[in-house]
Amino acid sequence: MSFSLLGLSQSLLKAVQQLGYTSPYPIQQQAIPAVLKGNDVLGIAQTGSGKTAAFALPILELLQKKTTARNRFVTCLVLVPTRELAMQVEETFYNLSLHLPQRIKILAVFGGVSINPQMMKLSGTDVLVATPGRLLDLVEHNAVKLSEVEILVLDEADKMLNLGFKEEMDRIFKLLPARRQNLLFSATLGGDVETIVTTQLHNPVTITVEAEASVPELIDQVAYQVAPEKKGPLLRYLIKQENMEQVLVFASSIRTADNIVGKLKKNGVEAAALHGDKSQGARTEALKQFKAGKIRVLVATDLASRGIDIKFLPYVINYELPRSPKDYVHRIGRTGRAEASGKAISLITPEDAHHFKIIQKKMGRQVPILATDELDLQGL
Repeated sequence: MSFSLLGLSQSLLKAVQQLGYTSPYPIQQQAIPAVLKGNDVLGIAQTGSGKTAAFALPILELLQKKTTARNRFVTCLVLVPTRELAMQVEETFYNLSLHLPQRIKILAVFGGVSINPQMMKLSGTDVLVATPGRLLDLVEHNAVKLSEVEILVLDEADKMLNLGFKEEMDRIFKLLPARRQNLLFSATLGGDVETIVTTQLHNPVTITVEAEASVPELIDQVAYQVAPEKKGPLLRYLIKQENMEQVLVFASSIRTADNIVGKLKKNGVEAAALHGDKSQGARTEALKQFKAGKIRVLVATDLASRGIDIKFLPYVINYELPRSPKDYVHRIGRTGRAEASGKAISLITPEDAHHFKIIQKKMGRQVPILATDELDLQGL
């Protein structure tokens, strides 16, 4: 199927072509026409399934037919769980809107940075992408009004609830007009997400996109048995041995992430950490440098990794395993995207062996585990 068959204008089709989108993903094929018809939509799909464009494209199309929003009265509100995802969604909207005849102002707002510049930029905003806490801060400062929102998007609703935003979301719902179009996207459906679907969505078109065998086939997975004290040297050995120019490393704690970065730098490998203790400016700059290829290694914790969307990322390394198989799949799914191959490497200590067996069983895939006893890790 072609994007031209989905009811989008030539301006949007031009942007799609320039961004290199060849054909719509399943969720885009189903969601775009439904949103254009004014339906509420419930989309159950994993991260990396193309859902951002699935709602951004039809929203931009609809906004072309609406009058410009009154000052500080936004027309479209997109709620997201993290700062990184807010910036990613803002970037997608911006890139898709470049050729539209009617200018659409898009703004992302989130905590961790000064509120004053965000308040100043809100004037004339049509599409506001926000984390729940910062949005309520702006409402309390009388910097934004939600009474004229016509389209509400809840992106990664399950993650927002898991991160403890339920109370904030309930407060936001009370500020919105009763008549609006609602689009909810979530990787899972259950509990509080179902409650939101029942109370906020009206006869939604339901779209379920199954995860492709949980793990994209293009990801080449391998694991290495290693003693805990040799994990650092092995990591540096692999980066140098395979000449990795762009690799995302996952650590389970902020402290470990910082330690990895420090030791990589001492060994001449340019690296940066991405976690909650970093300022927003530092996180944005680290991600920018990594995407541009100026930093070889980005070391991230799971929470900070939300919103990292890099096409053609060749390597992901699990320095430490995550607690759940779902998080493992999410981590390694950062590579093998956009129909490009990628490699996922896990460092397995004796204490990790049983947990890694559980992960493999849940994935339904065996991962080759290589010994490292004979590797020369001296000087690393």
